Amino acid sequence: QVQLVESGGGLVQAGESLRLSCAASGSIFRLNAMGWYRQGPGKQRELVATIPSGGSTNYADSVKGRFTISRAIAKNTVYLQMNSLKPEDTAVYYCYANLFRASSLRAEDYWGQGTQVTVSS
Repeated sequence: QVQLVESGGGLVQAGESLRLSCAASGSIFRLNAMGWYRQGPGKQRELVATIPSGGSTNYADSVKGRFTISRAIAKNTVYLQMNSLKPEDTAVYYCYANLFRASSLRAEDYWGQGTQVTVSS
């Protein structure tokens, strides 16, 4: 089995910062892309940022210049540094990973349970 465990959400005021972490564990053969999605109240889940195993990162236009995604490959962990937070960033943030399990011949998508980020004005 594979698990993605997120941490770091919380309640902050506008302009403040938060750092989310997500650690992947289990029978992982190879991690491909990792990333973060979010779902705000009454909204569909949307991409925030992704980072491949190699190559450039990708950000939603709404977070460019404020959020930074990074990963610690040896720890199977992805981070999301969120600065200058706005009330519209309020959402449940989900960690995402595309990976090969040790016993599988094809890559699969996995999701974390979600962590709440609330930004007050």
